[in-house]
Amino acid sequence: MRKIIAAINQTIDGFCDHTAGIPDEELHEHYRELLNGAEAILYGRKTFELMKFWQTLIEKPSGEKAMDDFAVAIDRVPKIVFSNTLNETGWNSATLVEKPIEEIVSELKKQKGKDIFIGSRSLIVQLANLHLIDEFQLCIHPVLIGTGLPLFDEIKERTVLKLLKTKTFSSGAIILYYQAIR
Repeated sequence: MRKIIAAINQTIDGFCDHTAGIPDEELHEHYRELLNGAEAILYGRKTFELMKFWQTLIEKPSGEKAMDDFAVAIDRVPKIVFSNTLNETGWNSATLVEKPIEEIVSELKKQKGKDIFIGSRSLIVQLANLHLIDEFQLCIHPVLIGTGLPLFDEIKERTVLKLLKTKTFSSGAIILYYQAIR
C-alpha cells in the first residue's frame, strides 16, 4: 500500500504563505528529491495555479541550478488536480479529476507504487478530517507573519501524531515528520 503524505511549508506561527518562507538552494534540493521519489502530487486549484510558475523555468531556465532542477522535477511528477472551476490544466503532467477526493485517495492508497504527496492546504485539511493522511511533513520556516491562512484551522477532531524524525536546514527551517496514529 502507498502512503499519503502531506508535505507543506508554513511559518513558525502556523500560516501557509508561499511568499513568507525561505526557499534557498538546500530547500529546493530537498523538495526536488522528494518529488523524484513520488508517484504523484495532489493539488487544489489555487496551489496548482501557484505551482504553474515552475513551467516558466522549464521554458526559460533561471540559471540557478537548484531552482531549475526543481522545475524539472515538478514538471515531471504527475499532478492530480481537484477543481470545480478549471476546464483544463495547461500542463501535460497534470490531470483534472471529477470524483470526490475521498474516493480518489482511497483508490490510490490501495495501489502499489511510490508514495502520493499532498501539496495544498485545503486538501490536507480535507484528507486529515477523513483520516486518510499517513504522514505529515511540516516544513517550519523561522518567520513570523502574524496573519494569513492557518494550516489546521478547520480540523474537526483531535488527531494524535507520532514524531518520526526531524531535518534541519542551514536557513533555520526544520521539517517535522509525523505519523498519524489511528
